[in-house]
Amino acid sequence: MSAPLPGRTLADLDGDVLAHCAGHLCARDVASLAMTCRPLHAAAYCDAVWYRLYRSPLSFSFLSLGDLVYSIIRQRLPRAIFTNRQVLQFLEQWPFQQVPRGALGIRELYIRRHTVVHQMKFNDPLSSIYYLDPTESAPSHLMLDRNDVWFSQGPVAKRLSLGWLNMELMETYKSHSARITCMSILISQIIPTNRHPLFRSDTHTNEKALVTSSTDRTVRLCWKGQSRCYKGHSGPVTALADKLLGDGEFKVLATGSEDCTIRLWSVSTRAKKHPLISTLHGHEKTLSLLSVAWHKPSLLVSISKDTKVKVWDTMAPPSSVSSSCVGGTHLNSSGPPVAIKCYQSLCYIAAGSEVTAIDLRTMKKASVLALRNQRILSCEMLPSEWLICTGIKDKVLLWDIRKSQELANTVAELHSDGPVALLHLDPYKVVTGAPWDGQVHVWETRTGHLVNTLSCNNPVKSAGRSTLSAMAVDGCRIITTGSSTEGSLLHYQDFLRSSVPVASSGKEVSKFWGPQEYDDEDSDDDH
Repeated sequence: MSAPLPGRTLADLDGDVLAHCAGHLCARDVASLAMTCRPLHAAAYCDAVWYRLYRSPLSFSFLSLGDLVYSIIRQRLPRAIFTNRQVLQFLEQWPFQQVPRGALGIRELYIRRHTVVHQMKFNDPLSSIYYLDPTESAPSHLMLDRNDVWFSQGPVAKRLSLGWLNMELMETYKSHSARITCMSILISQIIPTNRHPLFRSDTHTNEKALVTSSTDRTVRLCWKGQSRCYKGHSGPVTALADKLLGDGEFKVLATGSEDCTIRLWSVSTRAKKHPLISTLHGHEKTLSLLSVAWHKPSLLVSISKDTKVKVWDTMAPPSSVSSSCVGGTHLNSSGPPVAIKCYQSLCYIAAGSEVTAIDLRTMKKASVLALRNQRILSCEMLPSEWLICTGIKDKVLLWDIRKSQELANTVAELHSDGPVALLHLDPYKVVTGAPWDGQVHVWETRTGHLVNTLSCNNPVKSAGRSTLSAMAVDGCRIITTGSSTEGSLLHYQDFLRSSVPVASSGKEVSKFWGPQEYDDEDSDDDH
């Protein structure tokens, strides 16, 4: 009996055969093929594959892909400077952009375009306006998540769906009898049935749950048309944890209240009748902020209005509530807490005129960023990039926490016409807003230069003084809410497909997003 033939894989096929097979795939499958192994990567990079995509009478995005590949072939750019997936992303996001001819490769062009889009350096974003009922409360707790906009008005929470040129009201949650104090979106793997846990790890379906707290002393969890009410606090609920505690299937929601307690709730439908797990005592003042430790998801960091910080082990048995507190310290700040952020084993807390970093392993202060005689009104932290941004009465201070903590050594000072109560920070930009300004300002994170100013009102009908009450930023998208002489409104702006850049002072800017170079060798044999 002859020995069995050795196993063969796609990588054993001849390169020309692989390229021929890849030529029958769509662009997305070709991108996936390039990520498997070196032989298939080489086949996916074959010019013939992309030329076939160009010649195929497929969708408009594929035709644009062909135009791009044809441009690459004409310029004889090295194939190793870009990946197929980046090319696909480039064309799917910006199909109408002209690819300039020059020294830059496709990967470099993609990165540059991605950067300026996320810095909102354009005058022509996709814009839509949603007018609010003037008889209802002013909106607050504004959130932007994918194609959904969430906000609250007094005791009511609403969800809008973003369309191409409009926003449509999809859901209204009238679960509370008094003003909503906190609101957040929890994204986890959910099975919305009454027979299984709400949050579990053995499903591949990601769902969103809206969590709201109120002065009516209750907490509401809403998802997929279902709702659950958590009752137990004896005072208004003032704090929600920034994410769920625990890992695996067992998930816990933490809330804080004016009754000076922290309560832990099970989000599993198995505990629907008795969701309260435990009540943590130890604070003497109203809870202000709650945050889950980054390095250990069972640890909860809490801070009250008197700036006392405590760390709790939420996996401790309910019978040992007194031993759940595993650490504490007092900041002795001159003002109430404003923001909290956990990263690795550190917890950054902004309160009064200081931003303090606490090592959660020792509960000692790792660093203190002090602003002399300046009260912090807003604060955003990006510890992964070593950046902290603080808003005060007339400016925003951007700090590199690796450098000296002296005021003179801030990365940048971003000036404002009023107290900076609204703030956003990411690796590309800083977005600032003052309540009485009626507009937001966009600054480069790296340089601190002002790159754009965006109106919060309808640019066609804007007249008179306007105000800004809330702001939410997600990548290259921003939504603001405020009021003017024409009433309250939500203004959504998306810069993803913008093409008209903001003019720099003293410079004439092309209508195209990048510099273009043309040579004198455009002969007929190119066509």
